[in-house]
Amino acid sequence: MREFIDGAEAIARGALDAGCNFFAGYPITPASPILLHMLRELPKVGGVGIQGEDEIASISMCIGAAMAGSKAMTATSGPGISLYSENIGMAIMGEVPLVIVDVQRLGPATGGATTVAQGDVQFIRWVTSGGYPVIALCPTNVLECYTLTQTCFNLAERFRAPVFLLTDKETVSTQTSVDTDAFQPLPHIERAHASGDAYVPYRIAHPDDAPAFAPVGDTKYFMRLTTSTHDERGLLTKKPERVEQLNRHLFEKIDAHRSEIEMVQYDAQDNADTLIVSFGVTARAMQEAVMLARANGARVSQLIVHSLFPVPQKSLRRAFYNHPRIVVPELNHGQYVLEIERIAYTLDPRPRVISLTRVDGQMITPQQLMETL
Repeated sequence: MREFIDGAEAIARGALDAGCNFFAGYPITPASPILLHMLRELPKVGGVGIQGEDEIASISMCIGAAMAGSKAMTATSGPGISLYSENIGMAIMGEVPLVIVDVQRLGPATGGATTVAQGDVQFIRWVTSGGYPVIALCPTNVLECYTLTQTCFNLAERFRAPVFLLTDKETVSTQTSVDTDAFQPLPHIERAHASGDAYVPYRIAHPDDAPAFAPVGDTKYFMRLTTSTHDERGLLTKKPERVEQLNRHLFEKIDAHRSEIEMVQYDAQDNADTLIVSFGVTARAMQEAVMLARANGARVSQLIVHSLFPVPQKSLRRAFYNHPRIVVPELNHGQYVLEIERIAYTLDPRPRVISLTRVDGQMITPQQLMETL
């Protein structure tokens, strides 16, 4: 059976199938439909959906719910991420499992509220102070909105960290025909819970481990949550060795597990000179252009990046070999191409990297890509 569905409903379905039982958000175009779906559907499964008084209150409630044991999600757009920034830092420091959906629109500031863009790519990567790694996944279509939302929850639970689903106005707002049989729940990954009697809130055996979880308010275990540099008990500290251990841990628990997070879709063609690398809604134009180019006898490879951050370095480096030209289309001034160049320019011979951008509020078309090819 097929049905018309948009990305907002697919994200809501994915969240519910992942076990999400708390949502808080503030209305903002083009993320508001996700809020409306969650407010309507969560009570049906015993969950809680709240429209906060503003963005700061919304993400604060999500952090509180997550640390009380809930699976929490929020959704916003670029201006809301600006307001989320301080609390995202708190979620990183406190190791809070949380899913944050960013439905990109044209910026800066209020920009074009109903206009498509992909301008938040580097904003998400460096969203808060400290420069610590973040996990950000990016769907290209409605079905991937569903599956990658579930994957975001699994990664948030696995690493006890905030995880971003970075999508866009067109993917979330446009209805498309989808085979409903394709909406299959993924196996759940749950956070490791405290056990035994000697529980210490942030104690880990290895720097790249995620600490066991005990909910705030638990009657057996005492949990502290702080925004400040702390020791394994959650107590503030200035001791250099403790500070070093914490900061190395916050970095290593994600960076050391890049292989678990890397997700790309690579379609290679033998003897192709050109590789197109794209993500999100622009990848759909890439797929159409590659199909047309191949039909006309051109040899072109393509790669879709689903795990924008951490950058899937191994997969990209492997794909870059034997392609002397790499084309990177994106709806911004050239943000992800910077990550492509960092990898490509370490290779010998060095491939030529071509950036194709568009910032007039319209999408890159297959015809534009054909002209570039």
